[in-house]
Amino acid sequence: MKYISDNTDFKLKNSAVTLGKFDGLHQGHQLLIDKVLDLKEQGYSSVMFTFSYHPYNLISENELKLIYTEEEKVGRLRDCGLDVLISYPFTQETKSIEPEDFIKEILVNKLDARVIVVGNDFRFGKNRRGDVDMLKAMEMVYGFKVIAFEKKSWKDTIISSSTIRAELEKGNMEEVNSMLGQPYYIRGKVLHGRKIGRTLGMPTTNLTPSANKLLPPCGVYMSRTIFKGKAYPSITNIGYNPTVGQTKDKRVETFIYDFDGDLYGQEIDVELLRYERPELKFDNIEDLKLKMEEDLAFGRDYFGI
Repeated sequence: MKYISDNTDFKLKNSAVTLGKFDGLHQGHQLLIDKVLDLKEQGYSSVMFTFSYHPYNLISENELKLIYTEEEKVGRLRDCGLDVLISYPFTQETKSIEPEDFIKEILVNKLDARVIVVGNDFRFGKNRRGDVDMLKAMEMVYGFKVIAFEKKSWKDTIISSSTIRAELEKGNMEEVNSMLGQPYYIRGKVLHGRKIGRTLGMPTTNLTPSANKLLPPCGVYMSRTIFKGKAYPSITNIGYNPTVGQTKDKRVETFIYDFDGDLYGQEIDVELLRYERPELKFDNIEDLKLKMEEDLAFGRDYFGI
């Protein structure tokens, strides 16, 4: 996959392009991605056009945290067969472009879009004035075809990034993963921690998530750790370790069942499957160790190992 990031100087040919924010790469997004991948069989280049900085962050004082960071999004898309991913810089200039100019200058001149695949609520350009009707009205002018998909639902709920965020912030991982169509995950390099887990007989991998990564509530989760394409049952704590000296930043610590390899400096994905309990502060290390042993036993029962 060719990855074009923070760059406006590009020119593609014969593209089937899908456009949107694509935060979460949920089931609704997957419909669009699958369509441009299918169009490869007709000789088109499959392209996703999104923004390198979430558009919300230019119009709000509060930074919107992302379900998937840019690195995580790129990692997932590399595996799906997409030809080109464009993370276009979202600046005040980008925000101010008129929708007619966006169609001519970017969709036609830069992307050579022959097929445009979007959700039926897709909006673009200054003041979000551009929509699917405007794109369809330009089909004969520029010679492209527009394919618009209805929103996908789950349990009578429209799947959207905002709905997924709301469930994620409650720790409802089963609902989150169902709407995503795949497990929510955290990617990072394993760092040297304080090795407290090792002294308690439960050595863990330590990740420090990106500051703009949206995390579920602090607590213990059943998880699955992916390393070099292999999945391992695991149990993960997200939080500040209040019992053994609270950390400044939120950490992701994972114990991998029946694994004794050295992961320091290696990149792993930690998929969160189920929320078990909140992070607790214990009066002493002995009580913490007892609870950790209960968590381990719960996990072995959960995974059947």
